[in-house]
Amino acid sequence: MDWEIIDLHAKQWVSEAGDKIRDSFNKTLNIQTKSNPNDLVTNIDKEIEQFFIHKIREVYPNHRILGEEGFGDELSNLDGVVWIIDPIDGTMNFIHQQRNFAISLAVYENGIGKIGIIYDVAHGELYHAINGKGAFMNDTQLPSLSKRTVKESIIALNATWVMENQRIDHNLIIPLVREARGTRSYGTAALEMVFVATGRVDAYISMRLSPWDVAAGAVIIEELGGIVTNLRGKKLDFLSNDSLLVAKPGLHQTIIKDYLKEGQW
Repeated sequence: MDWEIIDLHAKQWVSEAGDKIRDSFNKTLNIQTKSNPNDLVTNIDKEIEQFFIHKIREVYPNHRILGEEGFGDELSNLDGVVWIIDPIDGTMNFIHQQRNFAISLAVYENGIGKIGIIYDVAHGELYHAINGKGAFMNDTQLPSLSKRTVKESIIALNATWVMENQRIDHNLIIPLVREARGTRSYGTAALEMVFVATGRVDAYISMRLSPWDVAAGAVIIEELGGIVTNLRGKKLDFLSNDSLLVAKPGLHQTIIKDYLKEGQW
Protein backbone atom coordinates (compact mmCIF):
# COMPACT_ATOMS: atom_id res chain seq x y z
CA MET A 1 0.00 0.00 0.00
CA ASP A 2 1.48 3.34 -1.06
CA TRP A 3 0.37 5.52 1.83
CA GLU A 4 2.12 8.62 0.51
CA ILE A 5 0.06 8.51 -2.70
CA ILE A 6 -3.14 7.99 -0.70
CA ASP A 7 -2.10 10.89 1.55
CA LEU A 8 -1.56 13.16 -1.48
CA HIS A 9 -5.02 12.31 -2.81
CA ALA A 10 -6.60 12.86 0.61
CA LYS A 11 -4.94 16.27 1.04
CA GLN A 12 -6.02 17.38 -2.42
CA TRP A 13 -9.63 16.40 -1.71
CA VAL A 14 -9.56 18.08 1.71
CA SER A 15 -8.27 21.28 0.09
CA GLU A 16 -11.05 21.18 -2.51
CA ALA A 17 -13.64 20.53 0.21
CA GLY A 18 -12.28 23.49 2.17
CA ASP A 19 -12.79 25.72 -0.87
CA LYS A 20 -16.38 24.52 -1.17
CA ILE A 21 -17.03 25.31 2.51
CA ARG A 22 -15.49 28.77 2.24
CA ASP A 23 -17.65 29.46 -0.81
CA SER A 24 -20.71 28.76 1.37
CA PHE A 25 -19.86 31.42 3.97
CA ASN A 26 -21.93 34.20 2.38
CA LYS A 27 -24.91 31.89 2.01
CA THR A 28 -24.59 30.86 5.64
CA LEU A 29 -24.48 34.48 6.82
CA ASN A 30 -27.56 35.30 4.77
CA ILE A 31 -29.58 32.31 5.95
CA GLN A 32 -28.98 33.12 9.62
CA THR A 33 -31.64 35.83 9.36
CA LYS A 34 -34.25 33.25 8.35
CA SER A 35 -36.29 30.94 10.51
CA ASN A 36 -34.28 27.73 10.09
CA PRO A 37 -30.52 28.14 9.64
CA ASN A 38 -29.88 24.43 10.15
CA ASP A 39 -31.13 23.30 6.75
CA LEU A 40 -28.32 24.90 4.80
CA VAL A 41 -25.65 23.70 7.18
CA THR A 42 -27.04 20.18 7.02
CA ASN A 43 -26.93 20.40 3.23
CA ILE A 44 -23.30 21.54 3.31
CA ASP A 45 -22.36 18.67 5.62
CA LYS A 46 -24.03 16.21 3.29
CA GLU A 47 -22.59 17.74 0.15
CA ILE A 48 -19.04 17.65 1.50
CA GLU A 49 -19.34 14.04 2.63
CA GLN A 50 -20.78 13.04 -0.73
CA PHE A 51 -17.91 14.87 -2.43
CA PHE A 52 -15.38 12.79 -0.47
CA ILE A 53 -17.24 9.56 -1.13
CA HIS A 54 -17.37 10.23 -4.86
CA LYS A 55 -13.61 10.89 -4.96
CA ILE A 56 -12.72 7.84 -2.86
CA ARG A 57 -15.00 5.46 -4.75
CA GLU A 58 -13.61 6.70 -8.05
CA VAL A 59 -9.93 6.15 -7.14
CA TYR A 60 -10.13 3.45 -4.45
CA PRO A 61 -13.26 1.37 -5.16
CA ASN A 62 -12.18 -1.41 -2.77
CA HIS A 63 -11.85 0.88 0.23
CA ARG A 64 -14.71 1.27 2.68
CA ILE A 65 -16.00 4.53 4.16
CA LEU A 66 -17.41 5.50 7.56
CA GLY A 67 -18.92 8.99 7.51
CA GLU A 68 -20.91 11.10 9.94
CA GLU A 69 -23.75 11.81 7.52
CA GLY A 70 -24.30 8.11 6.77
CA PHE A 71 -23.54 8.07 3.04
CA GLY A 72 -20.69 5.56 3.44
CA ASP A 73 -20.80 1.90 4.38
CA GLU A 74 -22.39 0.06 7.29
CA LEU A 75 -19.37 -1.26 9.17
CA SER A 76 -19.13 -3.97 11.81
CA ASN A 77 -15.33 -4.13 11.65
CA LEU A 78 -12.32 -2.17 10.42
CA ASP A 79 -10.90 -4.92 8.22
CA GLY A 80 -9.08 -3.72 5.13
CA VAL A 81 -8.75 -0.01 4.35
CA VAL A 82 -11.38 2.27 5.89
CA TRP A 83 -11.74 6.02 5.46
CA ILE A 84 -13.34 7.75 8.48
CA ILE A 85 -14.72 11.18 7.65
CA ASP A 86 -16.34 14.12 9.43
CA PRO A 87 -17.10 16.72 6.75
CA ILE A 88 -17.59 19.53 9.28
CA ASP A 89 -16.61 18.92 12.88
CA GLY A 90 -17.96 21.77 14.99
CA THR A 91 -21.17 22.45 13.07
CA MET A 92 -22.55 24.83 15.71
CA ASN A 93 -19.38 26.91 15.47
CA PHE A 94 -19.68 26.84 11.68
CA ILE A 95 -23.22 28.26 11.93
CA HIS A 96 -22.53 30.90 14.56
CA GLN A 97 -18.86 31.83 14.04
CA GLN A 98 -17.62 30.55 10.67
CA ARG A 99 -14.49 29.49 12.52
CA ASN A 100 -13.50 26.87 15.12
CA PHE A 101 -14.61 24.02 12.87
CA ALA A 102 -12.61 21.53 10.82
CA ILE A 103 -12.66 18.81 8.20
CA SER A 104 -11.49 15.55 9.79
CA LEU A 105 -10.35 12.64 7.63
CA ALA A 106 -8.54 9.46 8.62
CA VAL A 107 -7.50 6.30 6.80
CA TYR A 108 -7.17 3.08 8.81
CA GLU A 109 -5.94 -0.34 7.76
CA ASN A 110 -7.15 -3.31 9.80
CA GLY A 111 -7.90 -0.99 12.71
CA ILE A 112 -4.53 0.78 12.68
CA GLY A 113 -4.42 4.50 11.90
CA LYS A 114 -2.28 5.15 8.83
CA ILE A 115 -3.23 8.71 7.83
CA GLY A 116 -4.75 11.55 9.86
CA ILE A 117 -5.72 14.91 8.34
CA ILE A 118 -7.49 17.77 10.12
CA TYR A 119 -8.06 21.01 8.23
CA ASP A 120 -8.86 24.22 10.09
CA VAL A 121 -10.64 25.76 7.12
CA ALA A 122 -11.00 29.31 8.46
CA HIS A 123 -7.31 29.64 9.36
CA GLY A 124 -5.84 27.61 6.51
CA GLU A 125 -4.05 25.27 8.92
CA LEU A 126 -3.65 21.69 7.70
CA TYR A 127 -2.61 19.21 10.39
CA HIS A 128 -1.47 15.88 8.97
CA ALA A 129 0.40 12.71 9.77
CA ILE A 130 1.32 9.44 8.14
CA ASN A 131 2.02 6.65 10.60
CA GLY A 132 5.76 6.53 11.25
CA LYS A 133 6.51 9.67 9.20
CA GLY A 134 5.96 12.44 11.76
CA ALA A 135 3.16 14.98 12.18
CA PHE A 136 2.97 18.41 10.59
CA MET A 137 1.06 21.68 10.58
CA ASN A 138 1.19 22.75 6.93
CA ASP A 139 4.89 22.29 6.09
CA THR A 140 6.20 22.60 9.66
CA GLN A 141 7.00 19.37 11.49
CA LEU A 142 5.57 19.24 15.00
CA PRO A 143 7.90 18.26 17.85
CA SER A 144 7.22 15.25 20.04
CA LEU A 145 5.06 15.98 23.05
CA SER A 146 6.85 16.46 26.37
CA LYS A 147 5.64 15.53 29.83
CA ARG A 148 3.54 18.01 31.77
CA THR A 149 2.08 18.11 35.28
CA VAL A 150 -1.53 19.02 36.03
CA LYS A 151 -0.47 22.30 37.67
CA GLU A 152 1.31 23.33 34.47
CA SER A 153 -1.54 22.30 32.18
CA ILE A 154 -4.33 23.92 30.24
CA ILE A 155 -7.10 21.37 29.79
CA ALA A 156 -9.76 21.51 27.09
CA LEU A 157 -13.04 20.63 28.80
CA ASN A 158 -16.68 21.56 28.37
CA ALA A 159 -18.07 23.31 31.47
CA THR A 160 -20.99 20.86 31.43
CA TRP A 161 -18.78 18.22 33.05
CA VAL A 162 -18.13 20.24 36.21
CA MET A 163 -21.88 20.52 36.78
CA GLU A 164 -24.23 17.73 37.75
CA ASN A 165 -24.87 15.59 34.67
CA GLN A 166 -25.89 12.07 33.60
CA ARG A 167 -22.55 10.91 32.17
CA ILE A 168 -19.94 11.35 34.89
CA ASP A 169 -19.72 12.24 38.56
CA HIS A 170 -18.82 15.92 38.27
CA ASN A 171 -17.13 15.71 41.67
CA LEU A 172 -14.32 13.76 39.98
CA ILE A 173 -13.65 16.57 37.52
CA ILE A 174 -13.82 19.56 39.90
CA PRO A 175 -10.46 18.85 41.61
CA LEU A 176 -8.79 18.47 38.20
CA VAL A 177 -10.15 21.83 37.05
CA ARG A 178 -9.14 23.44 40.35
CA GLU A 179 -5.59 22.08 40.11
CA ALA A 180 -4.99 22.88 36.44
CA ARG A 181 -3.49 26.15 35.27
CA GLY A 182 -6.60 26.78 33.19
CA THR A 183 -9.38 25.30 31.06
CA ARG A 184 -10.66 26.01 27.56
CA SER A 185 -13.57 24.85 25.41
CA TYR A 186 -13.64 25.17 21.62
CA GLY A 187 -16.61 23.02 20.62
CA THR A 188 -14.78 20.86 18.10
CA ALA A 189 -13.10 17.59 19.02
CA ALA A 190 -10.88 17.59 15.93
CA LEU A 191 -9.34 20.98 16.69
CA GLU A 192 -9.10 20.33 20.41
CA MET A 193 -7.07 17.21 19.61
CA VAL A 194 -4.69 19.07 17.31
CA PHE A 195 -4.37 21.80 19.93
CA VAL A 196 -2.94 19.09 22.17
CA ALA A 197 -0.65 18.11 19.29
CA THR A 198 0.65 21.68 18.97
CA GLY A 199 0.89 22.36 22.71
CA ARG A 200 -1.85 25.00 22.69
CA VAL A 201 -3.54 22.85 25.32
CA ASP A 202 -2.11 19.90 27.23
CA ALA A 203 -5.11 17.58 27.51
CA TYR A 204 -8.63 17.23 26.16
CA ILE A 205 -11.51 15.46 27.87
CA SER A 206 -14.93 14.64 26.42
CA MET A 207 -17.66 12.28 27.57
CA ARG A 208 -19.18 11.02 24.32
CA LEU A 209 -17.74 11.27 20.84
CA SER A 210 -18.16 9.36 17.59
CA PRO A 211 -15.37 7.64 15.64
CA TRP A 212 -15.29 10.36 12.95
CA ASP A 213 -14.73 12.98 15.66
CA VAL A 214 -11.50 11.40 16.87
CA ALA A 215 -10.02 9.02 14.28
CA ALA A 216 -7.82 11.56 12.48
CA GLY A 217 -6.71 13.30 15.67
CA ALA A 218 -5.69 9.99 17.19
CA VAL A 219 -3.25 9.33 14.33
CA ILE A 220 -1.67 12.78 14.75
CA ILE A 221 -1.48 12.64 18.56
CA GLU A 222 0.01 9.15 18.71
CA GLU A 223 2.59 10.06 16.07
CA LEU A 224 3.85 12.70 18.54
CA GLY A 225 3.96 10.39 21.55
CA GLY A 226 0.68 11.54 23.08
CA ILE A 227 -1.89 9.13 24.47
CA VAL A 228 -5.47 8.59 23.28
CA THR A 229 -7.91 6.47 25.32
CA ASN A 230 -11.36 6.61 26.80
CA LEU A 231 -11.79 7.80 30.38
CA ARG A 232 -11.25 4.26 31.64
CA GLY A 233 -7.82 4.25 30.06
CA LYS A 234 -8.87 1.74 27.38
CA LYS A 235 -8.08 1.99 23.67
CA LEU A 236 -10.79 3.31 21.36
CA ASP A 237 -12.26 0.89 18.83
CA PHE A 238 -13.35 3.54 16.27
CA LEU A 239 -16.61 1.73 15.62
CA SER A 240 -18.66 3.02 18.55
CA ASN A 241 -19.23 6.17 20.57
CA ASP A 242 -17.01 6.53 23.61
CA SER A 243 -15.54 8.98 26.08
CA LEU A 244 -12.14 10.49 25.31
CA LEU A 245 -8.98 11.51 27.11
CA VAL A 246 -6.17 12.90 24.98
CA ALA A 247 -3.07 14.10 26.80
CA LYS A 248 0.66 14.47 26.84
CA PRO A 249 2.64 11.56 28.28
CA GLY A 250 2.72 11.49 32.07
CA LEU A 251 -0.23 13.85 32.29
CA HIS A 252 -2.55 11.23 30.83
CA GLN A 253 -1.59 8.65 33.45
CA THR A 254 -1.91 11.21 36.25
CA ILE A 255 -5.43 12.24 35.21
CA ILE A 256 -6.58 8.61 34.97
CA LYS A 257 -5.02 7.54 38.27
CA ASP A 258 -5.46 10.56 40.52
CA TYR A 259 -8.62 12.22 39.24
CA LEU A 260 -10.70 9.67 37.35
CA LYS A 261 -9.89 6.95 39.93
CA GLU A 262 -8.83 4.53 37.18
CA GLY A 263 -12.24 4.36 35.62
CA GLN A 264 -14.40 4.15 38.74
CA TRP A 265 -17.07 6.45 37.38
